[in-house]
Amino acid sequence: MTGADVVIYTSRTCGYCHAAKRLLERKGVAFREVATEGRADLRRWLVEASGQTTVPQVFINGASIGGYSELADMDDEGQLEDRLSTGPAVDTPSLPT
Repeated sequence: MTGADVVIYTSRTCGYCHAAKRLLERKGVAFREVATEGRADLRRWLVEASGQTTVPQVFINGASIGGYSELADMDDEGQLEDRLSTGPAVDTPSLPT
């Protein structure tokens, strides 16, 4: 369904992380999951990149779209398919894994 590069930063015990992954899976979206447990460096980067201290944090084509609430809102408003239909730009940054 998607040509987009989707990365989701999660923690194992986060209910919203599981909900975000289920939403993406239900829509047939391939994504990379990056666990944040024990990764203070990664959590600091997430705050810088997204302005948020919580997980999940979802990135589409290198751009932060927010967490589960923002992902679900985009889906409800019909905007998610548009974001997912485009592949990554040539200059899309590599995200930490």
